[in-house]
Amino acid sequence: MKISIDIDCTPAEARTFFGLPDIEAFQKEMLAEMQKRMAEHMAAMNPEDLMKQWMPTGMQAMERMQEAFMSQFAGGGKDKG
Repeated sequence: MKISIDIDCTPAEARTFFGLPDIEAFQKEMLAEMQKRMAEHMAAMNPEDLMKQWMPTGMQAMERMQEAFMSQFAGGGKDKG
């Protein structure tokens, strides 16, 4: 035997039926706060300043990696005996 029941209700009605709290006001408040913070951080991001911060470290890391590869390739052909 198979019984099917279709219930047509909105998410708010389902929350109320199951006794779940209504967090719509809280969600709107948190979303507004997140949008405000993101806008503040985006305004503070200057691409030129970011590149100045990233490039010195990035270039040093690239040079170290090149030196490591060169030392491996240079020493790879020698006999260890």
